[in-house]
Amino acid sequence: MDSQLGAFQTALQSDLLLPPEVRQPRRLTGFAHGGGCGCKVEPAELKRILERVPTLSPHPQLLVGVENSDDAAVYQLNSEQALVFTNDFQTPLVDDPYIFGCASAANALSDVYAMGGTPIMATAIAGFPVNEVKTEELQEIMRGGVDICTRTGVPLAGGHTIENPQPIFGLAVVGTVHPRNIKTNAASRPGDKIILTKPLGIGVLASAYRIDQLREDEYRVFVDALTEVNTAGAWLGDMPEVHGLTDITGFGLGGHLVEMAEGGRVRMLIHSQQVPMYAAAEALAREGVFPGGAYRNMEAYDSRLSFGDDWDIDRQLIYTDPQTNGGLLITVAPEAADEVLQRLYEHGCESSTVIGEVIDNDSDWQERVLFR
Repeated sequence: MDSQLGAFQTALQSDLLLPPEVRQPRRLTGFAHGGGCGCKVEPAELKRILERVPTLSPHPQLLVGVENSDDAAVYQLNSEQALVFTNDFQTPLVDDPYIFGCASAANALSDVYAMGGTPIMATAIAGFPVNEVKTEELQEIMRGGVDICTRTGVPLAGGHTIENPQPIFGLAVVGTVHPRNIKTNAASRPGDKIILTKPLGIGVLASAYRIDQLREDEYRVFVDALTEVNTAGAWLGDMPEVHGLTDITGFGLGGHLVEMAEGGRVRMLIHSQQVPMYAAAEALAREGVFPGGAYRNMEAYDSRLSFGDDWDIDRQLIYTDPQTNGGLLITVAPEAADEVLQRLYEHGCESSTVIGEVIDNDSDWQERVLFR
């Protein structure tokens, strides 16, 4: 595994990380209307689509389903074992096909880790405009997916590919978890500390990349964020003091906090000065560089988010910026917060920070997340 990880890190330092005008003459992102998790159907429209879709009767072995928009489904096999299942795919966020494959695979695997589970197998989901993208590029996308799975010890056991006008790539992933170790986004308790493991701003960096406003060093930070798998979720599942767990993806920090607050019937107080952000993204945000998904998320969640009276829209939008393979969002009993942080640091999650706390369980509140 050490040699495989070394090869992966070497690849990330190769000429694959050169600026797009050097790497290839045209842009893979040009095929896509939106990239990464920013291409998700916006929350309000998704709600309208699903409101008339019939739901199945409750199943005794289905422990986690569609109830609270969790990261993956969980099916109990016996008293000691449950299966965790997710499927996740996306359009290109970068032009480098290898990095696109890596980012898509990392994002999909993180869904299982965000349930406190451990992935055991994956299959690929792919669609390409076959006659418009070079065969070598398609091979590089798939190689990226294989390398991330190899890095995490997950066998990639085939998949399904179609011809499609937009390139899409991702994984269907199966994992395991002990039924008592399942972590959902609906179990936060008043008094819990809220921890975020990665800085915000991936969507902002993606927008800057598309308009050629990222320096090479900023691009490398962007790639590192996209390809870091949230493997810490596996051992977080073993800690009973960890109550709620999810990962930050297409609905931004604000949207995922709303889901956690509504699922647990609590409210979240966020200390904005403590929220980590990528330095380049913070500067770009002040210039108004945001993806369209940030505005759509703000519109969808506006009534449930509360900001300071003097906050302008650019200061607010960073909290609805759609993240691709963003960090884990953890709610933990206050007495265990320091231990969790120390273990996260040792695991390599160096940006992990306490960003707030769960403050009450009054289910009548409309404003669920307070940014102060």
